[in-house]
Amino acid sequence: MIFDIDKKNKLSTAIIDDSGNRLTYGDLTIFCDALKRKIPERKLVFCLCKNTAPSLAGFLALYDNKDVALLLNASIEKGLLDNLYNIYKPEYIWCPSNMEGIGETEIIEEYLGYVLYRTTNDTPALNPDLSLLLTTSGTTGSPKLVRHKYGNIEINAQNVANVFGWNTTERGICDLPMQYTMGLNVINSHLYAGATVLLLSNHLLSPLFWNFIKEQRGTNFTGVPYSYEILKKMKFTQMDLPYLKTMAEGGGKLSNSLFEYFSEYASDNGKRFIATFGTTETSARLAYLPAELATKKCASIGFAIPGGTIVLKDDQGKVVANSNVEGELCYQGPNVTMGYAESVEDLVKGDEFKGEYCTGDIAFRDEDGCYFIIGRKKRFLKLFGLRVSLDQCEKIVADGLFIDCACSGNDNRMFVYVTEVGKEEQVKKLISIKTGLPLTSFTVKCVDEIYRNESGKINYRKLDNEYGIF
Repeated sequence: MIFDIDKKNKLSTAIIDDSGNRLTYGDLTIFCDALKRKIPERKLVFCLCKNTAPSLAGFLALYDNKDVALLLNASIEKGLLDNLYNIYKPEYIWCPSNMEGIGETEIIEEYLGYVLYRTTNDTPALNPDLSLLLTTSGTTGSPKLVRHKYGNIEINAQNVANVFGWNTTERGICDLPMQYTMGLNVINSHLYAGATVLLLSNHLLSPLFWNFIKEQRGTNFTGVPYSYEILKKMKFTQMDLPYLKTMAEGGGKLSNSLFEYFSEYASDNGKRFIATFGTTETSARLAYLPAELATKKCASIGFAIPGGTIVLKDDQGKVVANSNVEGELCYQGPNVTMGYAESVEDLVKGDEFKGEYCTGDIAFRDEDGCYFIIGRKKRFLKLFGLRVSLDQCEKIVADGLFIDCACSGNDNRMFVYVTEVGKEEQVKKLISIKTGLPLTSFTVKCVDEIYRNESGKINYRKLDNEYGIF
Protein backbone atom coordinates (compact mmCIF):
# COMPACT_ATOMS: atom_id res chain seq x y z
CA MET A 1 0.00 0.00 0.00
CA ILE A 2 0.99 3.63 -0.36
CA PHE A 3 3.63 4.59 2.26
CA ASP A 4 3.51 0.92 3.42
CA ILE A 5 0.48 1.75 5.54
CA ASP A 6 -0.41 -1.94 5.80
CA LYS A 7 3.06 -2.70 7.23
CA LYS A 8 2.86 -0.18 10.05
CA ASN A 9 1.83 -1.15 13.59
CA LYS A 10 -1.90 -1.79 13.16
CA LEU A 11 -2.67 -0.46 16.65
CA SER A 12 -0.76 2.81 16.19
CA THR A 13 -2.85 5.90 15.62
CA ALA A 14 -2.53 7.25 12.07
CA ILE A 15 -5.05 10.12 12.02
CA ILE A 16 -6.85 12.20 14.64
CA ASP A 17 -9.06 15.07 13.53
CA ASP A 18 -10.75 17.86 15.47
CA SER A 19 -14.16 16.56 14.39
CA GLY A 20 -13.82 13.62 16.76
CA ASN A 21 -12.50 10.93 14.38
CA ARG A 22 -9.55 8.68 15.13
CA LEU A 23 -8.14 5.98 12.81
CA THR A 24 -5.33 3.51 13.44
CA TYR A 25 -3.07 2.18 10.70
CA GLY A 26 -5.09 -1.00 10.94
CA ASP A 27 -8.34 0.94 10.40
CA LEU A 28 -6.82 2.62 7.35
CA THR A 29 -5.72 -0.69 5.88
CA ILE A 30 -9.16 -2.26 6.34
CA PHE A 31 -10.96 0.75 4.83
CA CYS A 32 -8.61 1.04 1.86
CA ASP A 33 -9.03 -2.64 1.03
CA ALA A 34 -12.83 -2.35 1.34
CA LEU A 35 -13.13 0.75 -0.87
CA LYS A 36 -10.87 -0.76 -3.51
CA ARG A 37 -13.34 -3.63 -3.87
CA LYS A 38 -16.09 -1.12 -4.70
CA ILE A 39 -14.37 0.84 -7.46
CA PRO A 40 -12.34 -0.32 -10.49
CA GLU A 41 -8.79 0.87 -11.12
CA ARG A 42 -7.89 3.88 -13.28
CA LYS A 43 -11.06 5.88 -12.77
CA LEU A 44 -11.16 9.70 -12.64
CA VAL A 45 -12.46 10.84 -9.26
CA PHE A 46 -13.18 14.27 -7.79
CA CYS A 47 -12.21 14.30 -4.09
CA LEU A 48 -13.96 17.14 -2.27
CA CYS A 49 -11.62 17.56 0.66
CA LYS A 50 -11.92 18.59 4.27
CA ASN A 51 -9.24 18.20 6.91
CA THR A 52 -10.93 15.15 8.35
CA ALA A 53 -10.07 11.47 8.70
CA PRO A 54 -12.66 10.13 6.20
CA SER A 55 -11.63 12.67 3.57
CA LEU A 56 -8.00 11.60 3.83
CA ALA A 57 -8.80 7.90 4.07
CA GLY A 58 -10.79 8.10 0.86
CA PHE A 59 -7.93 9.76 -1.02
CA LEU A 60 -5.42 7.18 0.21
CA ALA A 61 -7.67 4.31 -0.87
CA LEU A 62 -8.22 5.80 -4.32
CA TYR A 63 -4.54 6.52 -4.82
CA ASP A 64 -3.62 3.02 -3.73
CA ASN A 65 -6.17 1.64 -6.20
CA LYS A 66 -4.45 3.61 -9.01
CA ASP A 67 -7.50 5.79 -9.54
CA VAL A 68 -6.70 9.39 -10.50
CA ALA A 69 -8.06 11.88 -7.99
CA LEU A 70 -8.44 15.62 -8.42
CA LEU A 71 -8.29 17.13 -4.93
CA LEU A 72 -10.59 20.12 -4.42
CA ASN A 73 -11.81 22.11 -1.44
CA ALA A 74 -15.19 20.78 -0.27
CA SER A 75 -16.18 24.43 0.23
CA ILE A 76 -15.46 25.39 -3.37
CA GLU A 77 -18.07 27.72 -4.86
CA LYS A 78 -20.63 25.64 -6.76
CA GLY A 79 -20.24 27.53 -10.03
CA LEU A 80 -16.50 26.84 -10.05
CA LEU A 81 -17.09 23.19 -9.19
CA ASP A 82 -19.67 22.84 -11.95
CA ASN A 83 -17.18 24.33 -14.41
CA LEU A 84 -14.50 21.78 -13.49
CA TYR A 85 -17.05 18.97 -13.56
CA ASN A 86 -18.19 19.94 -17.07
CA ILE A 87 -14.58 20.12 -18.31
CA TYR A 88 -13.18 16.91 -16.81
CA LYS A 89 -16.31 14.76 -16.35
CA PRO A 90 -15.27 12.51 -13.43
CA GLU A 91 -16.77 9.05 -13.19
CA TYR A 92 -16.80 9.09 -9.37
CA ILE A 93 -17.01 11.68 -6.61
CA TRP A 94 -15.77 11.30 -3.02
CA CYS A 95 -17.37 14.04 -0.94
CA PRO A 96 -19.16 14.90 2.33
CA SER A 97 -22.60 13.29 2.42
CA ASN A 98 -24.30 16.66 2.95
CA MET A 99 -22.89 18.28 -0.21
CA GLU A 100 -25.18 19.44 -2.97
CA GLY A 101 -25.04 17.04 -5.91
CA ILE A 102 -23.17 17.58 -9.17
CA GLY A 103 -24.21 14.65 -11.32
CA GLU A 104 -24.15 11.60 -9.07
CA THR A 105 -26.49 8.69 -9.82
CA GLU A 106 -25.86 6.12 -7.11
CA ILE A 107 -24.11 5.70 -3.78
CA ILE A 108 -21.27 3.18 -3.90
CA GLU A 109 -19.90 3.54 -0.36
CA GLU A 110 -20.44 5.56 2.83
CA TYR A 111 -17.86 6.14 5.56
CA LEU A 112 -17.92 8.47 8.58
CA GLY A 113 -19.97 11.15 6.84
CA TYR A 114 -18.32 10.77 3.42
CA VAL A 115 -19.89 9.21 0.33
CA LEU A 116 -18.54 7.72 -2.90
CA TYR A 117 -20.90 8.50 -5.79
CA ARG A 118 -20.93 7.04 -9.28
CA THR A 119 -21.81 9.65 -11.91
CA THR A 120 -23.24 9.27 -15.41
CA ASN A 121 -19.80 9.90 -16.94
CA ASP A 122 -17.25 7.46 -18.26
CA THR A 123 -13.63 8.05 -17.34
CA PRO A 124 -11.69 9.79 -20.15
CA ALA A 125 -8.41 8.50 -21.54
CA LEU A 126 -5.66 8.72 -18.90
CA ASN A 127 -1.91 8.51 -19.28
CA PRO A 128 -0.76 5.29 -17.54
CA ASP A 129 1.74 7.25 -15.43
CA LEU A 130 -0.83 9.84 -14.27
CA SER A 131 -1.38 9.44 -10.51
CA LEU A 132 -2.90 12.64 -9.09
CA LEU A 133 -4.25 16.05 -10.06
CA LEU A 134 -3.89 19.22 -8.00
CA THR A 135 -4.93 22.74 -8.81
CA THR A 136 -2.20 25.29 -9.36
CA SER A 137 -1.74 27.44 -6.27
CA GLY A 138 -4.61 29.81 -5.68
CA THR A 139 -6.68 28.77 -8.69
CA THR A 140 -9.15 26.28 -7.27
CA GLY A 141 -11.75 27.15 -9.89
CA SER A 142 -9.36 27.18 -12.82
CA PRO A 143 -9.21 24.27 -15.24
CA LYS A 144 -5.40 24.43 -15.09
CA LEU A 145 -4.20 21.42 -13.11
CA VAL A 146 -0.80 19.97 -12.23
CA ARG A 147 -0.39 16.40 -13.47
CA HIS A 148 1.52 14.15 -11.04
CA LYS A 149 3.09 10.82 -11.92
CA TYR A 150 3.67 7.79 -9.71
CA GLY A 151 6.62 8.30 -7.42
CA ASN A 152 6.27 12.09 -7.11
CA ILE A 153 4.50 12.33 -3.77
CA GLU A 154 6.08 9.12 -2.48
CA ILE A 155 9.70 10.23 -2.95
CA ASN A 156 8.98 13.72 -1.63
CA ALA A 157 7.32 12.26 1.48
CA GLN A 158 10.34 10.02 2.04
CA ASN A 159 12.90 12.79 1.53
CA VAL A 160 11.05 15.27 3.73
CA ALA A 161 10.57 12.70 6.50
CA ASN A 162 14.29 11.93 6.40
CA VAL A 163 15.34 15.59 6.34
CA PHE A 164 13.14 16.38 9.34
CA GLY A 165 13.96 13.16 11.15
CA TRP A 166 10.31 12.14 11.56
CA ASN A 167 9.70 8.89 13.42
CA THR A 168 6.73 7.03 14.88
CA THR A 169 6.58 9.32 17.95
CA GLU A 170 5.75 12.45 15.93
CA ARG A 171 2.30 14.01 16.11
CA GLY A 172 2.29 16.34 13.12
CA ILE A 173 -0.10 19.30 13.13
CA CYS A 174 -1.79 19.88 9.77
CA ASP A 175 -4.14 22.85 9.49
CA LEU A 176 -3.06 23.53 5.90
CA PRO A 177 -5.73 22.18 3.52
CA MET A 178 -5.05 18.60 2.39
CA GLN A 179 -5.84 19.59 -1.21
CA TYR A 180 -3.00 22.13 -1.04
CA THR A 181 0.36 20.63 -1.99
CA MET A 182 2.11 21.66 1.25
CA GLY A 183 -0.71 20.33 3.41
CA LEU A 184 -0.68 17.04 1.51
CA ASN A 185 3.08 16.76 1.98
CA VAL A 186 2.81 17.31 5.73
CA ILE A 187 0.33 14.42 5.84
CA ASN A 188 2.30 12.14 3.52
CA SER A 189 5.67 12.59 5.22
CA HIS A 190 4.17 11.67 8.59
CA LEU A 191 2.33 8.64 7.25
CA TYR A 192 5.56 7.51 5.59
CA ALA A 193 7.23 7.67 9.02
CA GLY A 194 4.41 5.77 10.73
CA ALA A 195 3.61 8.85 12.84
CA THR A 196 0.28 10.42 13.81
CA VAL A 197 -1.32 13.16 11.73
CA LEU A 198 -3.40 15.74 13.60
CA LEU A 199 -5.91 17.19 11.13
CA LEU A 200 -7.51 20.52 11.99
CA SER A 201 -10.48 22.31 10.49
CA ASN A 202 -10.49 25.02 13.14
CA HIS A 203 -8.58 28.23 12.42
CA LEU A 204 -5.37 29.34 14.12
CA LEU A 205 -7.26 32.14 15.85
CA SER A 206 -9.78 29.76 17.42
CA PRO A 207 -9.25 28.62 21.04
CA LEU A 208 -10.46 25.20 19.83
CA PHE A 209 -7.37 24.96 17.61
CA TRP A 210 -4.97 25.37 20.52
CA ASN A 211 -7.00 23.23 22.91
CA PHE A 212 -6.79 20.40 20.39
CA ILE A 213 -3.02 20.86 19.93
CA LYS A 214 -2.44 20.78 23.68
CA GLU A 215 -4.73 17.80 24.28
CA GLN A 216 -3.14 15.81 21.44
CA ARG A 217 0.41 16.87 22.29
CA GLY A 218 1.30 18.14 18.83
CA THR A 219 5.03 17.92 18.21
CA ASN A 220 5.49 19.90 15.01
CA PHE A 221 3.77 22.63 13.02
CA THR A 222 4.05 23.70 9.39
CA GLY A 223 2.80 27.13 8.37
CA VAL A 224 2.80 29.44 5.37
CA PRO A 225 3.99 33.06 5.79
CA TYR A 226 0.46 34.22 6.64
CA SER A 227 0.31 31.61 9.41
CA TYR A 228 3.40 33.09 11.00
CA GLU A 229 2.03 36.62 10.69
CA ILE A 230 -1.00 35.47 12.69
CA LEU A 231 1.14 33.62 15.25
CA LYS A 232 3.17 36.73 15.98
CA LYS A 233 0.10 38.92 16.39
CA MET A 234 -1.47 36.46 18.82
CA LYS A 235 1.74 36.27 20.89
CA PHE A 236 2.39 32.63 20.14
CA THR A 237 5.82 32.76 21.78
CA GLN A 238 4.17 33.25 25.18
CA MET A 239 2.11 30.04 24.89
CA ASP A 240 2.90 26.96 26.93
CA LEU A 241 3.45 24.24 24.33
CA PRO A 242 6.02 21.86 25.85
CA TYR A 243 5.51 19.11 23.26
CA LEU A 244 6.00 21.35 20.21
CA LYS A 245 9.59 20.84 19.08
CA THR A 246 9.67 21.74 15.39
CA MET A 247 8.31 24.72 13.48
CA ALA A 248 8.49 24.51 9.70
CA GLU A 249 7.69 27.17 7.12
CA GLY A 250 6.87 26.82 3.45
CA GLY A 251 4.50 28.00 0.76
CA GLY A 252 6.15 31.39 0.32
CA LYS A 253 8.85 33.70 1.61
CA LEU A 254 8.79 35.10 5.14
CA SER A 255 9.78 38.69 5.75
CA ASN A 256 13.23 39.07 7.30
CA SER A 257 11.73 40.30 10.56
CA LEU A 258 9.43 37.28 10.93
CA PHE A 259 12.19 34.89 9.94
CA GLU A 260 14.51 36.34 12.59
CA TYR A 261 11.74 36.47 15.19
CA PHE A 262 10.80 32.79 14.94
CA SER A 263 14.28 31.40 14.32
CA GLU A 264 15.56 33.19 17.42
CA TYR A 265 12.54 32.06 19.45
CA ALA A 266 13.20 28.45 18.41
CA SER A 267 16.91 28.69 19.16
CA ASP A 268 16.30 30.23 22.60
CA ASN A 269 13.65 27.68 23.57
CA GLY A 270 15.14 24.37 22.51
CA LYS A 271 13.03 24.05 19.36
CA ARG A 272 13.83 23.79 15.64
CA PHE A 273 12.84 26.32 12.99
CA ILE A 274 13.19 24.87 9.48
CA ALA A 275 12.41 26.95 6.40
CA THR A 276 11.46 25.05 3.26
CA PHE A 277 10.52 25.96 -0.28
CA GLY A 278 8.66 24.23 -3.07
CA THR A 279 5.84 24.32 -5.58
CA THR A 280 2.90 22.20 -6.63
CA GLU A 281 4.93 21.29 -9.71
CA THR A 282 7.65 19.79 -7.48
CA SER A 283 5.26 17.88 -5.20
CA ALA A 284 5.53 20.50 -2.44
CA ARG A 285 9.18 20.80 -1.39
CA LEU A 286 12.44 21.22 -3.26
CA ALA A 287 14.66 22.97 -0.70
CA TYR A 288 15.19 23.27 3.04
CA LEU A 289 17.38 25.24 5.44
CA PRO A 290 18.75 23.10 8.29
CA ALA A 291 17.65 24.32 11.71
CA GLU A 292 21.24 25.00 12.81
CA LEU A 293 21.56 27.63 10.06
CA ALA A 294 18.26 29.41 10.74
CA THR A 295 19.76 32.21 12.84
CA LYS A 296 22.79 32.53 10.52
CA LYS A 297 21.12 32.56 7.10
CA CYS A 298 18.10 34.79 7.54
CA ALA A 299 15.44 34.27 4.83
CA SER A 300 17.43 31.59 3.00
CA ILE A 301 15.71 28.52 1.55
CA GLY A 302 18.96 26.61 2.04
CA PHE A 303 19.83 23.67 -0.17
CA ALA A 304 18.08 21.19 -2.46
CA ILE A 305 16.38 18.28 -0.69
CA PRO A 306 18.16 14.90 -1.00
CA GLY A 307 17.93 13.49 -4.50
CA GLY A 308 17.36 16.91 -6.06
CA THR A 309 19.51 19.60 -7.65
CA ILE A 310 19.03 23.38 -7.82
CA VAL A 311 20.55 25.49 -10.55
CA LEU A 312 20.17 29.15 -11.48
CA LYS A 313 19.69 30.14 -15.11
CA ASP A 314 20.11 33.51 -16.78
CA ASP A 315 17.76 35.06 -19.36
CA GLN A 316 19.38 32.98 -22.11
CA GLY A 317 18.84 29.73 -20.20
CA LYS A 318 22.54 29.32 -19.33
CA VAL A 319 23.54 28.09 -15.89
CA VAL A 320 24.76 30.83 -13.53
CA ALA A 321 28.04 29.50 -12.11
CA ASN A 322 29.13 32.35 -9.82
CA SER A 323 27.95 33.18 -6.32
CA ASN A 324 25.82 36.26 -5.61
CA VAL A 325 24.57 36.46 -9.21
CA GLU A 326 20.83 36.48 -9.85
CA GLY A 327 19.10 33.88 -11.98
CA GLU A 328 15.88 31.92 -12.28
CA LEU A 329 15.62 29.11 -9.73
CA CYS A 330 15.34 25.75 -11.55
CA TYR A 331 15.03 22.36 -9.88
CA GLN A 332 15.78 18.85 -11.10
CA GLY A 333 14.62 15.76 -9.22
CA PRO A 334 12.30 12.74 -9.03
CA ASN A 335 9.52 14.79 -7.40
CA VAL A 336 9.08 16.98 -10.50
CA THR A 337 5.61 16.40 -11.95
CA MET A 338 4.58 15.79 -15.57
CA GLY A 339 3.18 19.16 -16.60
CA TYR A 340 -0.23 20.82 -16.77
CA ALA A 341 -3.74 19.99 -17.90
CA GLU A 342 -6.25 22.59 -19.04
CA SER A 343 -8.70 20.25 -20.72
CA VAL A 344 -9.81 16.65 -20.42
CA GLU A 345 -7.76 15.81 -23.51
CA ASP A 346 -4.60 16.82 -21.64
CA LEU A 347 -5.00 13.93 -19.18
CA VAL A 348 -3.48 11.57 -21.72
CA LYS A 349 -0.34 13.68 -22.21
CA GLY A 350 3.07 12.33 -21.22
CA ASP A 351 5.84 13.85 -19.12
CA GLU A 352 6.48 17.36 -20.45
CA PHE A 353 8.70 18.62 -17.62
CA LYS A 354 11.07 15.64 -17.94
CA GLY A 355 12.47 15.99 -14.45
CA GLU A 356 13.16 19.75 -14.47
CA TYR A 357 10.98 22.64 -13.40
CA CYS A 358 11.92 26.32 -13.62
CA THR A 359 10.01 28.05 -10.86
CA GLY A 360 9.83 31.63 -12.13
CA ASP A 361 11.53 32.79 -8.91
CA ILE A 362 14.62 35.00 -9.09
CA ALA A 363 17.30 33.96 -6.61
CA PHE A 364 21.02 34.01 -5.87
CA ARG A 365 23.41 31.59 -4.18
CA ASP A 366 25.84 32.79 -1.51
CA GLU A 367 29.42 31.62 -0.96
CA ASP A 368 28.24 28.78 1.29
CA GLY A 369 25.85 27.39 -1.32
CA CYS A 370 22.66 28.66 0.35
CA TYR A 371 19.95 29.98 -1.96
CA PHE A 372 17.98 33.19 -1.38
CA ILE A 373 14.84 34.14 -3.31
CA ILE A 374 14.46 37.83 -4.04
CA GLY A 375 11.25 37.91 -6.06
CA ARG A 376 9.12 36.48 -8.83
CA LYS A 377 10.25 36.75 -12.44
CA LYS A 378 6.89 38.24 -13.38
CA ARG A 379 6.63 40.41 -10.26
CA PHE A 380 8.87 43.23 -11.45
CA LEU A 381 7.96 46.68 -12.76
CA LYS A 382 10.11 49.01 -14.81
CA LEU A 383 9.64 52.48 -13.32
CA PHE A 384 11.66 55.40 -14.69
CA GLY A 385 13.83 52.82 -16.47
CA LEU A 386 14.66 50.94 -13.25
CA ARG A 387 13.73 47.31 -12.55
CA VAL A 388 11.79 47.19 -9.27
CA SER A 389 10.68 44.03 -7.44
CA LEU A 390 7.14 44.12 -6.08
CA ASP A 391 8.01 41.36 -3.62
CA GLN A 392 10.98 43.32 -2.32
CA CYS A 393 8.79 46.39 -1.81
CA GLU A 394 6.37 44.31 0.25
CA LYS A 395 9.33 43.19 2.37
CA ILE A 396 10.47 46.79 2.80
CA VAL A 397 7.09 47.76 4.25
CA ALA A 398 6.74 44.62 6.37
CA ASP A 399 10.25 44.92 7.84
CA GLY A 400 10.24 48.70 8.21
CA LEU A 401 6.72 49.47 9.43
CA PHE A 402 5.31 46.03 10.40
CA ILE A 403 2.29 46.65 8.17
CA ASP A 404 0.39 44.05 6.16
CA CYS A 405 0.61 45.17 2.53
CA ALA A 406 0.40 44.04 -1.07
CA CYS A 407 2.09 45.61 -4.10
CA SER A 408 0.96 45.47 -7.72
CA GLY A 409 0.96 47.90 -10.61
CA ASN A 410 2.24 48.54 -14.12
CA ASP A 411 5.23 50.27 -15.68
CA ASN A 412 3.65 53.66 -15.02
CA ARG A 413 2.96 53.34 -11.30
CA MET A 414 3.15 50.97 -8.34
CA PHE A 415 0.00 50.40 -6.29
CA VAL A 416 0.45 49.57 -2.63
CA TYR A 417 -2.48 48.21 -0.60
CA VAL A 418 -2.31 48.55 3.18
CA THR A 419 -4.80 47.84 5.97
CA GLU A 420 -3.83 50.55 8.47
CA VAL A 421 -5.47 53.95 8.13
CA GLY A 422 -3.15 56.94 8.43
CA LYS A 423 0.02 55.13 7.40
CA GLU A 424 -0.26 55.81 3.67
CA GLU A 425 2.30 58.63 3.56
CA GLN A 426 4.77 56.72 5.73
CA VAL A 427 4.55 53.75 3.38
CA LYS A 428 5.02 55.92 0.31
CA LYS A 429 8.05 57.74 1.76
CA LEU A 430 9.70 54.51 2.95
CA ILE A 431 9.46 52.78 -0.44
CA SER A 432 10.57 55.95 -2.20
CA ILE A 433 13.69 56.21 -0.03
CA LYS A 434 14.56 52.51 -0.33
CA THR A 435 14.07 52.32 -4.10
CA GLY A 436 15.34 55.79 -4.97
CA LEU A 437 12.17 56.46 -7.00
CA PRO A 438 10.13 59.69 -6.72
CA LEU A 439 7.00 59.75 -4.55
CA THR A 440 4.88 60.15 -7.67
CA SER A 441 5.78 56.55 -8.60
CA PHE A 442 3.49 55.18 -5.90
CA THR A 443 -0.20 55.17 -5.06
CA VAL A 444 -0.97 53.85 -1.58
CA LYS A 445 -4.53 52.81 -0.82
CA CYS A 446 -5.99 51.69 2.52
CA VAL A 447 -8.27 48.65 2.16
CA ASP A 448 -10.34 46.63 4.60
CA GLU A 449 -8.56 43.38 3.85
CA ILE A 450 -5.58 41.97 1.96
CA TYR A 451 -7.33 39.17 0.07
CA ARG A 452 -5.67 35.76 0.20
CA ASN A 453 -6.34 32.37 -1.32
CA GLU A 454 -6.71 29.16 0.68
CA SER A 455 -2.95 28.62 0.88
CA GLY A 456 -2.47 32.06 2.44
CA LYS A 457 -0.96 33.72 -0.64
CA ILE A 458 -2.08 37.20 -1.64
CA ASN A 459 -4.79 37.33 -4.30
CA TYR A 460 -3.54 40.29 -6.34
CA ARG A 461 -6.11 39.89 -9.08
CA LYS A 462 -8.99 40.15 -6.63
CA LEU A 463 -7.44 43.21 -4.98
CA ASP A 464 -6.98 44.97 -8.31
CA ASN A 465 -10.47 44.06 -9.49
CA GLU A 466 -12.09 45.08 -6.21
CA TYR A 467 -10.46 48.48 -6.02
CA GLY A 468 -10.54 49.31 -9.71
CA ILE A 469 -6.83 49.88 -10.18
CA PHE A 470 -6.79 48.67 -13.77
